[in-house]
Amino acid sequence: MRQITNLSRRKFIGAAAVFAATLPQLAAAGARLSWPIACRDSHLKVTGASDCWAAMKDLGVDGVEAAVGLDMTCPGLYHPSKKYRLDTTESLRELKSDLRTNGRAITAFMMANRFDERPEQELEWVKKLIQTAVELDVRAIRIDLVPHKLPREQFLPFAIEMCRKLCELARGVNVRFGIENHGNTTNDPEFLDELFRAVGSNQLGLTLDTGNFYWYGHPVEEVHRLFAKFASRVVHTHCKSIKYPDDQKNVRRKMGWEYNKYACPINEGDIDFKRVLGVLRQAGYSGDLCVEDESLDKYPAEKRAEILRGEIAWLRRLTGQNAGTR
Repeated sequence: MRQITNLSRRKFIGAAAVFAATLPQLAAAGARLSWPIACRDSHLKVTGASDCWAAMKDLGVDGVEAAVGLDMTCPGLYHPSKKYRLDTTESLRELKSDLRTNGRAITAFMMANRFDERPEQELEWVKKLIQTAVELDVRAIRIDLVPHKLPREQFLPFAIEMCRKLCELARGVNVRFGIENHGNTTNDPEFLDELFRAVGSNQLGLTLDTGNFYWYGHPVEEVHRLFAKFASRVVHTHCKSIKYPDDQKNVRRKMGWEYNKYACPINEGDIDFKRVLGVLRQAGYSGDLCVEDESLDKYPAEKRAEILRGEIAWLRRLTGQNAGTR
């Protein structure tokens, strides 16, 4: 209070006017969160580009979700003269340099986990990847929490204990785990509710797959309610969609019903991405929007890159970002 009193009246009024003038810009900046637009690295080769960097540029993405193998290789980051690995200082330095040179990012790592089959090996793998994520400033690791060996009724207690161990490994670093709502287990909101409650750590979040709740059989309006319910947990996304016949949209369907027939590009399906982005924005989400189009195999090979480009450009328009800036 003493400092304010000592200001001259003219200076105080001037400072207040400047602050007031900046408020609309600050509010607008907060309202327009800039989400990186990405895609699965498995999509890159549809472009026919000679390497992954040329493919990213062709598609117009800011980066990719990079799949990581148990051997710490990144098979989706392809190049004619090098193989990207994450297990040596030299290989990490090379990848970091190539990311910087090409103006791209790894927006998330993707692990295809089998926790109940090889728990100790999985924990060691995760530990290594956390260290790599810190080095490359990757904030999210997609994990797969699906029973492969254990019966479903025994899997939840195991999953809780495993996720507690994962969160302990990541304690104190800016890396979060995103369980994908995937398959016959983590598309069940009751399973997710109990898992998040019992683990009780902000390190554990959700890779929100916008198509998978719908694939599981939830009616489309319930799907959008689930997006809002779990929005505060989202650390990474898989943007995909399905276009079901009108009489199947808002009814409970058998899990996976006619998925191969009705999967479609995100700009053609039943998932309302304006609503999706709205709930993510309201929740303060700051991760990526990562396209995963599982309908591409239905189209001629020469059309697939064009379809992906269209989805990516559509997402940019939807978020108010400039298309084709990269």
